[in-house]
Amino acid sequence: MDLIVNVKEIRGTCPVYKLGDTIVVRKGYVLDTRDSSNVCMHSLASLMPYYVALSKGVHPGELGLSGKRQGCAYLQCLDPCEITGGGTVVFEVSVKEQ
Repeated sequence: MDLIVNVKEIRGTCPVYKLGDTIVVRKGYVLDTRDSSNVCMHSLASLMPYYVALSKGVHPGELGLSGKRQGCAYLQCLDPCEITGGGTVVFEVSVKEQ
């Protein structure tokens, strides 16, 4: 299964992402650079612990990541914008079945 990672919220100022940007992870492990927006390497650290489980069909609730939209996982990048003056990005991760 493919994962679609959407930028849902930005607190502060992020130099990489804007609202609506998308990252596509194909087959559970291939970062599709053609169909993705620019990707911040720091934000991948937030996705790394979960991308395999989500792509294998583990429900976000089982991982403690469910939220607003049923079946979607919510993650955020590691930048504590209130301290660094940068931007904290919230991502909504959904599964696109093939």
